[in-house]
Amino acid sequence: MNGRVQWGILGASAFAERIMGRAIHAARGADLAALATRDAARADAFLAWAPGLRVHEGYEALLADPDIDAVYIPLPNTLHAEWTERALDAGKAVLCEKPAAMSVAEIDRVIAARDRAGRLAAEGFMIVHHPQWQRVRALIADGAIGEVLHVEGAFAIDLRDRANIRNRADLGGGGLRDLGVYPLGAARFALAAEPEIASAAATWEAGVDAHLTASGRIGGARLSIRTSMRLAPWQEMTFHGTDGLIRLSAPFTPGSYGLAEVEMIRSGRERATEQFPDAHQYVAQVETFCACLRGGPPYPVPLEWSSGTQAAIDAILARAGPPPG
Repeated sequence: MNGRVQWGILGASAFAERIMGRAIHAARGADLAALATRDAARADAFLAWAPGLRVHEGYEALLADPDIDAVYIPLPNTLHAEWTERALDAGKAVLCEKPAAMSVAEIDRVIAARDRAGRLAAEGFMIVHHPQWQRVRALIADGAIGEVLHVEGAFAIDLRDRANIRNRADLGGGGLRDLGVYPLGAARFALAAEPEIASAAATWEAGVDAHLTASGRIGGARLSIRTSMRLAPWQEMTFHGTDGLIRLSAPFTPGSYGLAEVEMIRSGRERATEQFPDAHQYVAQVETFCACLRGGPPYPVPLEWSSGTQAAIDAILARAGPPPG
């Protein structure tokens, strides 16, 4: 593929309209060309800023559109694997929202579909495209804080709307899949290591984990994460080493939550902070995906990489035990 990548969105979600659709629209080498929705009225918000958008009434119609090269899938979690496979079988490249599937076994099936189709498919794990995380990975690899012995991550939101898909067990909701994927994936990316989960505990509400904690080890360090959908918003990642500490105060959604910055503390007193005010991780994600489609470098986090985060999610859920009832 040598020209501009023609994108379609499978489902008119609020996140697709507010964030990812606009990122595709803004990305170099990408054109947001089509939207599929089973409720035509939901297309109006997209058309307000993308008036040339073709609107298909039904997902199958978009997959049959011969002018679409790549599909972005923001559907509920339980539908990710199914529609990724269907899009691949239709000859489209796919960027699917996280989590890529509901289990490692489902990801294995998606990988098989990707290989069968010979098309790029990846999970929308945008933070690895942000320069603050690329900087953290480099600092740790260079030994800037010595041997990392403790990693801690937290992501909390206040989501009381029980109709929201993240509060619906039948749609694969829950804090771990929606929020926990970030500290787990961030730790894996920064340390280039895989977690081993030792324990987990969850507070269940209507079949979804409203609060969750998990602990274990990763790359020789202790790992601790916590998520909540019922607390005041908070996010933070800390890497504590023998010679210093790295802290990110807006690690997952900089911009909407706070300024992207990497703080390094050495010897308890020496502090240095690097800020990244102009980075747009969603746009960078789309541009990286498009560059790969046009024959550029391999995609940095393929589905095989995403399978590692899913394995940690599966292990945490097994340790936490099933919801009551």
